[in-house]
Amino acid sequence: MAQTLPDNYYSLLDALKAEIRQARLRATLAANAELLRLYWHIGKTILNQQEQAGWGAKVIDRLAADLRSDFPDMQGLSRRNLLYMRKFAEEFSDPDFVQRPVAQLPWSHYVILMDKVKQLDDRLFYIAKALEHGWSRDVLSLQIKSGLHKRQGKAISNFKNSLPAPQSDLAQQLTKDPYLFDFLTLRQDYQERDLEDALTNHITKFLLELGAGFAFVGKQYHLDVSNQDFYLDLLFYHLRLRCYVVIDLKRGRFEPEYAGKLNFYLSVVDDQLKTEADQPTIGLLICQDKDKVIAEYALKDIHKPIGISEYRLTENIPTEFKGTLPTIEDLERELQLPSRISRGKKKSDN
Repeated sequence: MAQTLPDNYYSLLDALKAEIRQARLRATLAANAELLRLYWHIGKTILNQQEQAGWGAKVIDRLAADLRSDFPDMQGLSRRNLLYMRKFAEEFSDPDFVQRPVAQLPWSHYVILMDKVKQLDDRLFYIAKALEHGWSRDVLSLQIKSGLHKRQGKAISNFKNSLPAPQSDLAQQLTKDPYLFDFLTLRQDYQERDLEDALTNHITKFLLELGAGFAFVGKQYHLDVSNQDFYLDLLFYHLRLRCYVVIDLKRGRFEPEYAGKLNFYLSVVDDQLKTEADQPTIGLLICQDKDKVIAEYALKDIHKPIGISEYRLTENIPTEFKGTLPTIEDLERELQLPSRISRGKKKSDN
């Protein structure tokens, strides 16, 4: 006969599981911290010896071979990784840096940062974001490639005048300008509904571009106002800000009347959906193009929180360079190479 479990068994089991997970996480973080300190020390030693004793490439090769020989079960002692350790100690020169919680990213993340981000302030931005959101190395690479540090919090908005602090600062930081929708493939004559459909069909990538905290509620979300039907392009809920976020998509340039219509939508959502536990609803108008001065005037006397950003479907060649890039034929003439036509003719002659 099976033994009856105590009434509180499963609650105790869940509590123990949570403790084990936390302990394993702390152990992993502690091990990672020790590894970073070790790598920094090895890198600093190499850096000092190169400066003081003139260590060259052959000495680094020998050091890597000897360390791998003595520690065959330890990964990360290749010549290439030793050079990354040297760079780590050189570019994060403060020895206290690796002791701080902000530094506790996996080593592979630092390799990406050293390869792809040149300025220390920009690296610190990505370190903080990666820790905050738990980015994998692939997500970190994607965010760096998209130039997130140049886009984060850049929308034109009235948040400072329409939301209390610190809600206003948090709301500003959830915005980007521009948003990159380069994961979409749309025909040149696409309509706004096509853009909505494409974004929701790629909702995982769209949520990644929006940023952490967004939960998708629906597209073409129906509102009934005085027996008339209105539809929100996209409706989200932001878990950290504890508020609804209405996203209005516009193909073409921003027009001042768009802000007034979005303001109307926010009033309705606040009245029909928002509860006492929710913060005021935020509007985000994302269009292809905007004039900064017109956008600022459009928001000047609006009291609902609205941000205005642009979106990009692909990363285009900057306008100032269009028509100035050399053609293949120009390059061939510059290098005094035979043209493709003459090469083809010679082949046919043979």
